[in-house]
Amino acid sequence: MSVSARLRGVALVLGSALALTSCAVTPEVEVVEEAAPTEETIDEVVIEPVADDYVILYSGRNESLVQPLIDTFTEQTGITVDIRYAGSSELAAQLLEEGADSPAAVFLSQDAGALGALSLEGLFAELPSDITDRVNPAFTSYDDSWVGITGRARVVVYDSETVSVEELPTTADEIVSPQWSGKVAVAPGNASFQSFVTAYRVMEGEGAADQWVAGLTINDPQIFEGNGAILEAVNQGTVPLGLINHYYWDRLAFERGAENLRAQLHFTEAGDPASIVNVTGMGLLKAQSFDLDALELIEFFVSDESQRYFVEQTFEYPLVPGIDAPEGLPSLDDLAIADFDLSDLATLKETQDLLRKYGLIL
Repeated sequence: MSVSARLRGVALVLGSALALTSCAVTPEVEVVEEAAPTEETIDEVVIEPVADDYVILYSGRNESLVQPLIDTFTEQTGITVDIRYAGSSELAAQLLEEGADSPAAVFLSQDAGALGALSLEGLFAELPSDITDRVNPAFTSYDDSWVGITGRARVVVYDSETVSVEELPTTADEIVSPQWSGKVAVAPGNASFQSFVTAYRVMEGEGAADQWVAGLTINDPQIFEGNGAILEAVNQGTVPLGLINHYYWDRLAFERGAENLRAQLHFTEAGDPASIVNVTGMGLLKAQSFDLDALELIEFFVSDESQRYFVEQTFEYPLVPGIDAPEGLPSLDDLAIADFDLSDLATLKETQDLLRKYGLIL
């Protein structure tokens, strides 16, 4: 039985108990004046779970990717999902501003950084183990404040007609070596690139990250708006190397046939920042933690059905063990970085300041 189903049962029992109590004969008792509630006693107030077949979701993931899955959820459960689509950073900022007054019950983010930022501010409720235990522990929060949904590996994409496998960089540091001056495409304004630089800062330290960004700038990188544009440029032979998320290549291969692509994927060494796996994830807003429909929605996203949807439709890594990843990718276990807390990607502002320092973003 799912956690939301059990909570619905608890709510029913509580309601029945309250009804029986109201019908019972009340004996005369001495009235004792109670002290005004303190902050400690206020926190102990129990709010009954509520299920009204309606939940509000803030989604930082694109409508074309998520809406088909939401429609399936509504068909199966009868729960209407009212969704606001926008960028993950924009929605995280809105949730921080709204605080406890936010109407949202669930936040779906395209990266762990936004989830970590909200978790640090105490906006999320702890999720039940029925949900969190389904996910590979290396790719979710350490404190169960949010749960990972899918994995998205950073990769090097290269022009196989002009670059040999032996030439390819094996670490992030080699990407900014003189050999690749003017030959690397990046998207500094893209959230995924910024998350990669944040991971570099967290893993290697501020000084090393400063040197890496400085080296990239000196190397005169080719600047693009996003991952898709970088992939097309490499595939057309315009630029030899690019930094993207893995699933952009899988989508293009699905559309055009892998055998027709000159662009190919390369993973740097295991544990290197350039091959980090960032995740999409979901958190339950503390102010709406009594919402059983919200819990059911999060449960659905870590179900086998939903995990297979993401593999087959968006070519992302499933985070639930037992679900096969898209063909041709290294296993998640090979890409996992020991003792790395994805919530630490929340320090995005420091990364943006670093990129501004070297003129890579405004």
